[in-house]
Amino acid sequence: MNYIVTAPKTINATITLPASKSISNRALVIHQLSNSKVLPDNLSDCDDTEVVMRAIRTIRESRVEGQGSRVSTIDIGAAGTSMRFMTALLSAFPEEHEYLLTGTERMKHRPIGILVNALRALGADIRYAGEEGFPPLLIHSRPLEGGRLEVPGNTSSQYISALLMIGPALRNGLELRLTGKIVSRPYIDLTLHVMHEFGNNVEWTGVDTISVAPQPYKERHYTIENDWSAASYWYEILALTTDYGAQVVLPGLHDSSRQGDSVVRYLFSLLGVKTEFKDDNVILKRKPCTMQHMQYDFSNQPDLAQTVVVACCALGIKFHFTGLSTLKIKETDRIEALKTELKKLGFVIHDANDSELIWDGQRCEAEADPAIDTYEDHRMAMAFAPLAMVFDKMRINDPQVVSKSYPHFWNDLEQAGFEIIHNL
Repeated sequence: MNYIVTAPKTINATITLPASKSISNRALVIHQLSNSKVLPDNLSDCDDTEVVMRAIRTIRESRVEGQGSRVSTIDIGAAGTSMRFMTALLSAFPEEHEYLLTGTERMKHRPIGILVNALRALGADIRYAGEEGFPPLLIHSRPLEGGRLEVPGNTSSQYISALLMIGPALRNGLELRLTGKIVSRPYIDLTLHVMHEFGNNVEWTGVDTISVAPQPYKERHYTIENDWSAASYWYEILALTTDYGAQVVLPGLHDSSRQGDSVVRYLFSLLGVKTEFKDDNVILKRKPCTMQHMQYDFSNQPDLAQTVVVACCALGIKFHFTGLSTLKIKETDRIEALKTELKKLGFVIHDANDSELIWDGQRCEAEADPAIDTYEDHRMAMAFAPLAMVFDKMRINDPQVVSKSYPHFWNDLEQAGFEIIHNL
């Protein structure tokens, strides 16, 4: 299947974004650990959050079945965050039970050894059901003691968040020391914020150390804000329009948001988009862009990289972006995917050190009727679709991948005036 996307001449729309899946998934893990009967409000309806919901239902069913029951299988699909969070949650869940945690073929090649080793150091009973260091995992839930632990700070923040969230359930709490350079810190701080919201006394006790008190989470009503990552594609659309009267209104985003990707408003202020906050709405407006060369370290916001890279190429803005090492172990190798798909459109970008992307303005002959492959990666589809503002049309293969984080993305584009032709 592919979609052919054609852009309107002008943009003037109000778009209700999905709820933050980052906050939703954290709130659901904490919800399960608190034994709360009240689900958070405004949960994301994306695939990644739905698999967490299914996993929690399986956990609750296994508690009814009892210790002597069969192994319960939890298929996490392609949801990397959910795989990490569930690995920690199942390991530390106090009622003993055996789980097989698995996922897609791509998931079985995404490393998880650092997290497994950390949990084993806390006493977790985890075995590999396939290749060493990768899912699927056989996990025997049981109470864990907790204590002091060291993990590399330059590993996935999802490993660190997974460990932090189970800290209150450990008998001795958790003192987590992060060694080396700490990357994606805003995601770690987001985890601490949600933990605070549910009554846990977690804090940075040093420049590299986080302490989690062994105190139960409190049951409470909790409302999840909308997703700043999803907003990035509307920033890209505004940056690519030539209509200075264009405007997009995005309700439910907060100026004081703890989401790391809220920095998108500063990045796109350099690329010609002005952000205004009014009555719990974010208003995006087009403004002149004089940027000729952009440099940025994406260590703290790797999920914004594809959007900014594609936008800069379309705007003719040369760039040197660093801090991209985690892109190689996402839903696909996003560095190679960006190089391949942008070359179809005539842009030759280069990588360096497995963590940098560089464009010096080099062009090549574009394909006559390019079709953008999405590699089972939602952000590839959503980063390239806005290029319909610049090219006559954009053909996107396997467009359904957006359900991973933004299920109604294509409907929202149509609401904003884009024409989308569905080809089976």
